[in-house]
Amino acid sequence: MNRLSLPLALACGATLSLALVACSAAPGPAAAPSPGSADTTNPADAPGHGAVAGAVEVAEAQLQLVTVSTDGETGLLDLLDGGERTLDRVPAPARVTTDGRYVFADSGSGVAVVDGGAWSWDHGDHFHFYRAEPAHIGIVPGDGPAAITGDALPTTGATGVFFAGSGEAVLLDNAALSTGSLVERFRLTEAPHAGIAAPLGDGALVSHVDERSGATELRVVDASGKPTGETAACESPRSATTTRAGLVVLCDAGAVVAAGADAGAPAADANAEPSTLTLVPLPGGVSASPEALAGRKGRPTLAGVGTGPDGQPGVWQFDARAHAWEWSRSAAELVRAVAVGDDAGHVVALDEQGHARVLRAGEELAHTAPLLDAADLAPEALDALTLTVDSQRAYLNSPSRGIVYEIDYVDSARIARELTPRVRPDFLAEVGL
Repeated sequence: MNRLSLPLALACGATLSLALVACSAAPGPAAAPSPGSADTTNPADAPGHGAVAGAVEVAEAQLQLVTVSTDGETGLLDLLDGGERTLDRVPAPARVTTDGRYVFADSGSGVAVVDGGAWSWDHGDHFHFYRAEPAHIGIVPGDGPAAITGDALPTTGATGVFFAGSGEAVLLDNAALSTGSLVERFRLTEAPHAGIAAPLGDGALVSHVDERSGATELRVVDASGKPTGETAACESPRSATTTRAGLVVLCDAGAVVAAGADAGAPAADANAEPSTLTLVPLPGGVSASPEALAGRKGRPTLAGVGTGPDGQPGVWQFDARAHAWEWSRSAAELVRAVAVGDDAGHVVALDEQGHARVLRAGEELAHTAPLLDAADLAPEALDALTLTVDSQRAYLNSPSRGIVYEIDYVDSARIARELTPRVRPDFLAEVGL
């Protein structure tokens, strides 16, 4: 079952053909931007355009869902043809996340890394799409909950992992990951805290707690892990996200943006030198920032649930390129919000009653019937809930029902499919992005 309509699939194939010509021939007319794109800044070029040995380049994004049960059973559901397969089991996870290719299953005593076998290479005005054999790559050892931050592209740059229990910051080499190997560029030991390690240029941005004052800051470190001297204050660093407009780290006071030396340079440019870290505070009168920010992979707009200047519930959107916050009030208390980053400015949210809601420019466009049970929405269960978006659909898992809902957010929040994977979707990740 192909998720895309035939005309759109044919259009994607035509776009890819143009893209391949543009990549291999003399400069010519640019290929059409990807569907829903609100950003056409050209990412840095790199050899291979995301290809690796054993991978096949294909005409469209190979979107798939990885489902993981509480005991570590792992499955892969193809969203295009409906095919399913079972992958190697991982240690029983407490949290699961993804960068769009790799799936990271955090057990609390290490992170299992699974290659989902599908990825996209963002070339700015077009994409390259690849498919390879899924594989269990290995386990990154560490203690306590792990915060993971991926890079803009899955075959270059790095992936950051920070273990709260041991205070270890690890930078993994993405080129090695793409060939099935775990290679640590460096491993630093900080004071144990809920922190971040995120790829930045050839090095990383790592949170650090001052021993004397107890204050937390972000430090830029080079490729060997040595501090460069560039820092920014950031209490409760969290929700680090790589976007086209730079790396965004959420702090209590607002968001810190670390962009390339060229303010218009995309985060994919691994050769760009980091500029001064910029704190973008929340507007006056707002006492607390969101708990997290989330968005479609690569897009410069992120969204998070919070409280506005009027004390009412709603969504904060953050534009990493414009360095601007935007508030949208909600008719219900929300527990998740994800920015689509399209031209229409859609945000998909989940409320505390289990409705999926679609917002745009402060207006609610549509909402679903309740999709989740009380057990899914219990405070202790929220870490297992995943709300993810791509250019056409949103996906939401209900562990209690064993269902993944496919939501057409531009068509009145229509439930396009109710998917029932063979491996129970206690945890969910979408790959091929």
